[in-house]
Amino acid sequence: MSKAPFKIRSLDHIVLRVRDRDRMVRFYCAILGCTMEREQAEIGLTQVRAGQSLIDLVPVDGKLGRIGGAAPGKEGRNLDHFCITLDGYDEAKIRAYLTAQGVEIGEAGSRYGAEGEGPSLYVSDPEGNIVELKGPPWKT
Repeated sequence: MSKAPFKIRSLDHIVLRVRDRDRMVRFYCAILGCTMEREQAEIGLTQVRAGQSLIDLVPVDGKLGRIGGAAPGKEGRNLDHFCITLDGYDEAKIRAYLTAQGVEIGEAGSRYGAEGEGPSLYVSDPEGNIVELKGPPWKT
């Protein structure tokens, strides 16, 4: 049983690296029924809403997409990262707990998710997958 100082509430978003953004938007919106959430063309990010969660589409030739390496395929990663929403988000406690567990901790910052802009922390799982741990949106 985990003694983590937080509780996982839900999957917040998933980030897919894509070759054809327009085709992917049509698939997720026109075929599956997602709705357009927002677009940040300057960094190469399109977000579509899937119920309470988001699917982020990142073209591989955009600013964010180039960071991930080769295009999706047999030799390229398609998944950039996935995000889990936490209850009890306290960055200091989370960092201390994860460090004690030997988890590789990445960059922390304020990021937009399915519930809005709020704190998050990137970590790596044992096989190198990036997991974003997301706190509640900032109070406005």
